Amino acid sequence: MQRMLLSMSQEKLGEQLGLTFQQVQKYEKGINRIGASRLFELSRVLGVPVQFFYDEAPGSNVNGGALTGMAEPASESYIVNFLSSREGLELNKAFVKIKDPKVRRTIVELVRNLATDLTTKS
Repeated sequence: MQRMLLSMSQEKLGEQLGLTFQQVQKYEKGINRIGASRLFELSRVLGVPVQFFYDEAPGSNVNGGALTGMAEPASESYIVNFLSSREGLELNKAFVKIKDPKVRRTIVELVRNLATDLTTKS
């Protein structure tokens, strides 16, 4: 997610880490595990703290300081999943560029109406 927010390609990230873009793909898809030193380097390149990668991990400190352990994820986790997707990132990046508040409200209302129409038809 952070790589895409920075508009950084897998190839560019790989270059900065001394990896091929295929290796970056395997890390992103969870095929290969990331060691501590690589994670530290990745956080440096992406400009985030190492904790950024652990925020959703079991036992991480979330929900106002309460440890969640193996609890079910918050019901709003679908929002995080969407915002982490390519479509979510592109939509948000484009949306924040709209300066007119009326246009922004109109877009929100349009999406809300489309979502309502879809749920009533299914």
